[in-house]
Amino acid sequence: MQIAVIGGGSWATALVKILSEHNNYVGWWMRDPEQVLQIKKSHHNPKYLSSIELPTERIDISPDLNHIVAQADCLIMAVPSAFLKSALATLEGNLRDKYIFSAIKGIVPDENTIVGEFFNQQYQVPLDQIGVITGPCHAEEVALERLSYLTVASLNEKAAKEVKRLMTCHYIQATVSDDIYGTEYGAVLKNIYALAAGICHGLGYGDNFQAVLVSNAIREMKRFIKAVHPIKRDINDSAYLGDLLVTAYSQFSRNRMFGNMIGKGYTIHSAMVEMNMIAEGYYAAALIRQVRKEVDIKMPIANAVYKVLYKEKNPKKVMAKLSAKLD
Repeated sequence: MQIAVIGGGSWATALVKILSEHNNYVGWWMRDPEQVLQIKKSHHNPKYLSSIELPTERIDISPDLNHIVAQADCLIMAVPSAFLKSALATLEGNLRDKYIFSAIKGIVPDENTIVGEFFNQQYQVPLDQIGVITGPCHAEEVALERLSYLTVASLNEKAAKEVKRLMTCHYIQATVSDDIYGTEYGAVLKNIYALAAGICHGLGYGDNFQAVLVSNAIREMKRFIKAVHPIKRDINDSAYLGDLLVTAYSQFSRNRMFGNMIGKGYTIHSAMVEMNMIAEGYYAAALIRQVRKEVDIKMPIANAVYKVLYKEKNPKKVMAKLSAKLD
């Protein structure tokens, strides 16, 4: 299977590093031609994870999306969800004969759908050619080659096992799953809960409260995923609970960082400008609210985050009310 990564950010760079460990060909599309030239010249991505040395002799880096797509059997999407549609704007062919694996962990804002549904509905990619790559795994720890874990989910077990094989190396262990909806929704939800954790940290809540918040969050996640896709799953698996824990607690979590700024008094706009990165939980909060109303699920944590982000409610008052509902 020839595989390519779509995106030029930190997670895309980490995925290319993983895939280039023992594969002779890795395609890599990024929008900026100047960034492509700099990587080819210096063997480093100057903008993201610049400490990583990339074996560019095995990486086909190009700003030409159609060239990269034509060479690949499997595309890993790793652009921020807010920019996915614009990233694909120059695509000339169809994707119906490709495997599409989402590593985005967010929603497509204009469509209000998870990424897998977007490719199925908008590009007619069959469901058994769609997959999800999720953590717990931060790009910064991949750069340091610290042992990390990935879950590769697809209804097509053969495809999932092949992607797992391509991504396994001395610092990456991977498992396979058939829960494409649960793993993707879990990846969306954990960003919202990390935002909540960050807001509370910024407000001065301590570790004791954070533990209660996260334990309530995993139960809230379980209720939601069970309602939208009721299959047998263990919510304590690393794809769900593990990814939630690392995103809620890690110093590398951009969603926790974004929430922390909001808790300290930053406006939404000023926090986004200072971070200069996308916090996927911001967009996810709006989608989950919409879906939650359709299936009538009790989600006080997600609702609290929505009120702070979209209703401009006072974070201190909202989190105080939330704390009274947790157990």
